[in-house]
Amino acid sequence: MPFLDKLQLWADERPDDTAVVVGGKRLNWADLRDAATLRLAETAATTVLVEPNSLDFVVAYTAAVAGERRCAMLDPLWPQAMIDEVAQRIGQAGPATSRELGNGDELADGDPDSTFLIGLTSGTTSVPKAFTRSRHSWQVSFDASIEFFGLTPEDRTLAPGPLAASLNLYALSECLYAGAAFHTLETFDVGDVHAAISYDGVTRLVLVPTMLRLLSERGLTGGVDASGVRSIICAGSKLDARTLEAARRWAPNAAIFEYYGASELSFVSGTRLAAGEPLDAGGTGIGQPFPGVELKIMDDDGAERPEGADGNICVRSGMVSNGYLWGDDGQALRCFDGWYTVGDQGYVDSGVLHILGRRSDMIITSGRNVYPHEVELALASVPGVSAAVAAGMLDEVRGQKVVAGIVPAYGSVTATQVKTGLDGLLARDKRPLRYFTLSELPVTDRGKISRQMLLDWIENNDPRAKPLA
Repeated sequence: MPFLDKLQLWADERPDDTAVVVGGKRLNWADLRDAATLRLAETAATTVLVEPNSLDFVVAYTAAVAGERRCAMLDPLWPQAMIDEVAQRIGQAGPATSRELGNGDELADGDPDSTFLIGLTSGTTSVPKAFTRSRHSWQVSFDASIEFFGLTPEDRTLAPGPLAASLNLYALSECLYAGAAFHTLETFDVGDVHAAISYDGVTRLVLVPTMLRLLSERGLTGGVDASGVRSIICAGSKLDARTLEAARRWAPNAAIFEYYGASELSFVSGTRLAAGEPLDAGGTGIGQPFPGVELKIMDDDGAERPEGADGNICVRSGMVSNGYLWGDDGQALRCFDGWYTVGDQGYVDSGVLHILGRRSDMIITSGRNVYPHEVELALASVPGVSAAVAAGMLDEVRGQKVVAGIVPAYGSVTATQVKTGLDGLLARDKRPLRYFTLSELPVTDRGKISRQMLLDWIENNDPRAKPLA
């Protein structure tokens, strides 16, 4: 495992059906199998891929996990010095051994317990941590996600983000396992995504919320028909009310899924909003445990917390990674007698997991713990606010103070309007002390909100963040 034996099956049964499309260029199942098989002779025991999206990336990745080979994906947008250091740490091995090659030049899965993936936590200013995954962990994940998301061989999945990101790499691998066509772009472009949806018969989208909002709002404005999309899968951050509302109007026949997970843990919890089901936006709830996942909230000593009390979100499942190659400080992935946590904080209420955020993101202001995720969800529910990001800024009196960046929904919004709109949504001791108008959200190249980027903008008087009057 995880998907090569399935690839062989699809190539035998449906050789001419489309397997992968990248920027309009296609490979059918037989072509993908044959191209990856030819690549095996030059594929080492460990491969480091540093490439943008392309068909060659897909072929190289497929060959790089054959037998008991291992593969690592590095973001080509990282600084070159970081790429060089990470590649050096991983170490390019020589020719694969007979055990790692598996059945010679055959494209086949290796021992389920063997490592196939070296994952890297995202980062642009320091060397990311590296963890490993077994083939078995992703096969368990595939079975669970296919069940939860309802993926079928008839689906055409579009994941428009970079394949170096785990969300999109997993979507590609899941489709290869399920026998479903996978589509992506060479680079993200709203027009190209809309064209793929209109002309390639895309039925399923996998993306982060910032991309979903952009595609939905521009799609509504431009009259792009997304009625053929049957499911939308979002991860990376909680969906806000405006994004949900726009997505529901743009793709009225789509079930909208959001899930919480971590690279080291895989899936943890998720929820499904069926087409036509009333919107339940806002709040911190993100569904019930994923299929095959047991969930507990524990304190830092491993004691279980009572219902409704917050603490470390801990899971027990067959999807958890093997641990770290480097970067383990003893806190990044902790284990309490078989229960694993990455330090994300939350609580369970009536079986639903509520996410408060990463411990490292927590703002401690005047002795009070404030999670920016909670502040952002409240701000996004205020009339006149399109989106928001909150962070903790150093403060001599309080230790830290909460600051927030606001993207106005309709031209402009005042600080008084925002403060009044928070009444009943957020406790006063959790509210921001300073507000800034943002011309755009501070996001990484993978579409994720960057709170540190907001603080940098404020500190450097960047014109993208101006004090809100």
